[in-house]
Amino acid sequence: MTTIAKEPLVAALVEEWAAIDDLLATLDDSGWSMPTLPGWDVHATVAHVLGTESMLAGIDRPPLPDDLGARAHVRNEIAGFNEAWIDAHRRDTPAELLAHLRAVVTRRRAILAEMSQDDFDAPSWTPIGQSTHGRFMQIRLFDCWMHEQDIRVAVARPGHEAGAPAEGSLDEIVRALGYIVGKRAGAPSGSAVTVTLTGPVMRTVHVLVNGKAAVVPVLDRSPTASLAMSSSLFARLAGGRVDPGAVRDQIALAGDIELAERVAANLAFTI
Repeated sequence: MTTIAKEPLVAALVEEWAAIDDLLATLDDSGWSMPTLPGWDVHATVAHVLGTESMLAGIDRPPLPDDLGARAHVRNEIAGFNEAWIDAHRRDTPAELLAHLRAVVTRRRAILAEMSQDDFDAPSWTPIGQSTHGRFMQIRLFDCWMHEQDIRVAVARPGHEAGAPAEGSLDEIVRALGYIVGKRAGAPSGSAVTVTLTGPVMRTVHVLVNGKAAVVPVLDRSPTASLAMSSSLFARLAGGRVDPGAVRDQIALAGDIELAERVAANLAFTI
């Protein structure tokens, strides 16, 4: 397994938690009730972030709600676990919930500070299967940053779309591009797709399909299809936050337009 450097990843996580705290501290009660994802509002989203960090801090998970089967937005086991934390904190006032989050983040920062690089390299369960603790923390960075952006969209406070947490979160999406292009979009063998992010984070990512689709540093040919969009829209699409058809005018397509449209329509990969 690839070694994931502890120090820059922990620094990005700490920055991300601080950004969430700064944002939440500016919200009034109406902001906490704004809808974010299906079945969730800002309050529930924060309880979810708090719950996962609580688990990682060694706090036992609350019991699962009795009515999970009636919650249409709960589609898998992990989603059910999320609901347990959300229910446990449902009666918290915004101030109480933020205080809980701050306390757990303080514990998590201390835990991470004490961990060695060997600890980060140790085998660990992650939401995508068995890997390392460092890989789990990469996923945590992505999850926290995406939920910060969910809150920002809900309360119309855009921001924090560049910097280490955004870069690390986009890394997580880029890791999935081979699967997205090859499996979900069905790009044929011999084809190549280029995705250009126009900012705030600027990147050019190439995927070559040679039997198996994979991200490559450069192409030795012109891409079969290409897409260009903002890094913020790319993240929202990859997280399944927006309907690709509703934002088609914000995506520039070239080359094999049908293939490019299939890639754009199938960027969502999160569980």
